Amino acid sequence: MATLTYKANCAQSQVFEQEFIPLLDAVYAFSYRLTGDKTQAEDLAQETFMKAWRFIERYTAETNAKAWLFRICRNAFINEWRSRKTQPRTRDIEDPTVRFLPVAENPRNDRMGDEVMFAINALSSNFRTVVLLDLEDFSYEEIAAILDIPIGTVRSRLHRARNVLAKNLEMYGRSKGYNVQDNEGSVGEDEDAPGAA
Repeated sequence: MATLTYKANCAQSQVFEQEFIPLLDAVYAFSYRLTGDKTQAEDLAQETFMKAWRFIERYTAETNAKAWLFRICRNAFINEWRSRKTQPRTRDIEDPTVRFLPVAENPRNDRMGDEVMFAINALSSNFRTVVLLDLEDFSYEEIAAILDIPIGTVRSRLHRARNVLAKNLEMYGRSKGYNVQDNEGSVGEDEDAPGAA
């Protein structure tokens, strides 16, 4: 019996090291986006990995480890952080105190400007979570499983979140002097805007 327990622990340890540890940065980045605070994100990521270790026997090896960890992270966020009445901070997209992970720690930053990340961070928790999972290239089905909601709700939240993002970014652009057209026209700078030719 002791031999079987030892072999099971070795196999679990191997799965943990091979499938979960490489996702540490992704879980931390997701935690940071949920909490908006470095210390809370570290705590949430640590709790996620502790729960993953505790319940590793429920994980099927070589399935989607990232989706499994993100679901644990999301559930821990809801259970722990909301029970403490610690709500994620929503910030104005122009708030200069909002800082994200450096590019080396968060490769998504090279694909998106700070304004977009500020706008995502300003979304409600439900919208922000579904957008972040979409940015992590999860399918609608995977997002639905992670969030434990129907696929239709995933599509609806993504659609509504994208509309809110577009509106917020349009307002931001206008505040910076860009002439953002409401129809399918091009986006350009106002002639009177600073730096306009």
